[in-house]
Amino acid sequence: MKRFAALLIIFMTLTPSGAVAEAQQPKKVARIAYLLPGDAASESARTEALRQALRERGYIEGQNIATEYRYAEGRRDRYPELAAELVRLKVDIFVVEGGNTPVRAVKSKTKTIPIVMIGGSDPVEAGLIESLARPSGNITGLSGLARELGGKRLELFKEAVPKVLRVTIFYSPSNPTNVLDAKEVLPVAARALKLILQPWQVRSADDFERVFAAPNQQRPDGLYALGFALMNANRKRIADFALKNRLPSMYIGKEFVEAGGLMSYAADQADTYRRVAYYVDSILKGAKPGDLPVEQPAKFELAINLKTAKQIGLTIPQKVLARADRVIK
Repeated sequence: MKRFAALLIIFMTLTPSGAVAEAQQPKKVARIAYLLPGDAASESARTEALRQALRERGYIEGQNIATEYRYAEGRRDRYPELAAELVRLKVDIFVVEGGNTPVRAVKSKTKTIPIVMIGGSDPVEAGLIESLARPSGNITGLSGLARELGGKRLELFKEAVPKVLRVTIFYSPSNPTNVLDAKEVLPVAARALKLILQPWQVRSADDFERVFAAPNQQRPDGLYALGFALMNANRKRIADFALKNRLPSMYIGKEFVEAGGLMSYAADQADTYRRVAYYVDSILKGAKPGDLPVEQPAKFELAINLKTAKQIGLTIPQKVLARADRVIK
């Protein structure tokens, strides 16, 4: 026993006190709050994309980060309560997807916790940040390109389906970006392409049967589904409707094409989440969100479902297929 005590004294004498303190003090686990518009099932691809992007930068859930996931389940009114709940948990950083509305909800609950946004339209005009180059405050991240993408999607749709004339637009009247697209952006592009648009509002899941029945009466040649939480949560249902009615369809993300939709054009998801991981990493290492410029998507991907094309009796022109980044056969 005396020998053990002597050895212990020698060890403590030879070991720097700082090393002992460092060994005793566990590394801090950063808590990341992830606020999403859909539900766990519909958002699984996005959450996995973020996990992978963070892994590439050395962040592993359960080791040096912990992630709190919250889902609005298609209900915009849930954002404030979910944001408040996450703020109470004292998370270190927010990652917010779904447009300006959830970002605004989080901003109203905290002026200090950093917020990395994904998507949304013109955050400067929306009053969320001061400028793209110097956002100031606690918000940074990636903003969308609603005006540019809307017209590009219609252009690609017309190239893929040259005979299309009447296109039904599914949109949410409570989503500002949707309204901008349906009322201003798409009509301009449609006139140039000699297309007739038929906008139909979707306010809740109960509206789908009514909306699905209406296009049959109007006899459209195609369907364009704008992006919002309710649409994303019902993407299989929408794709099945288009397939059943032999309607060529254009969507705002490849997850709709994977569910059976015809085609989509959107920012490259893998590239987007790599940039999100960059923001998270920079902030956790001490950077201030207000000093990190807000970026816009730089890479885009065109996805086409050839199986769906065959089922509705459509032949996609080779020049369009050659431009596709992903083809489902």
